[in-house]
Amino acid sequence: MRAVAWLWKAFCYTLGVAVMVFAVVQGWFFMHILYWKHWNPESTSFMETRLLQLRERDPKAQLQYRWVDYAKISMQAKRAIIAAEDMKFIDHEGFDWDGIQRAMEKNQKKGKPVAGGSTITQQLAKNLFLSGERSYWRKGQEAIITLMLEALLDKRRILELYLNVVEWGVGVFGVEAASRHYYGTSAAGLGPEQAARLAAMLPRPQFYDRNRGSAYLAGYAERILGRMGDSQVP
Repeated sequence: MRAVAWLWKAFCYTLGVAVMVFAVVQGWFFMHILYWKHWNPESTSFMETRLLQLRERDPKAQLQYRWVDYAKISMQAKRAIIAAEDMKFIDHEGFDWDGIQRAMEKNQKKGKPVAGGSTITQQLAKNLFLSGERSYWRKGQEAIITLMLEALLDKRRILELYLNVVEWGVGVFGVEAASRHYYGTSAAGLGPEQAARLAAMLPRPQFYDRNRGSAYLAGYAERILGRMGDSQVP
């Protein structure tokens, strides 16, 4: 009985420590999101990871990143991103369950992960705090952060953050840097074709930065362009 009692105490202690650590970690995420409700991030976890990778090849490497306010981003860019990434963005509360189901069915048919079904909010959660690794822990944490983002921020702020921190090429982050990198213009000056092409790059931004003449990229951009009129922008 003593052994059983000792094991029970050890289990309770371990569980208590685990719960405390979990609560502290989630509190850290919560406070950052609360801060970013009014202030803009200078960097993200994903940016820092990419910068370390670039500096392995070039110790002097720097990211191309420049924040731009929501009002100074072309409406065409906003429409293109929603058309490409999350047509239900305005309506859902962080998760597109139909999209997740379609992605699961597609992955099952292919026998490997080829589709994610992630919303803009889920992608923002990953970019702000997490790595690109695929694991059940990472997806679970992503889901919790997604709920926090939807609870603390409005859709306009979520889209503003996403447009400013998402990766758009080799060392290129955010729509302002991407606009200047690919077209020599500001995010405010993007036309519909340019915006659709930038949106089409998002699934594989580094690849398309190096392969800008891709026929698939051109075709996908045309399909996005055709859907942009149906995009609901916050």
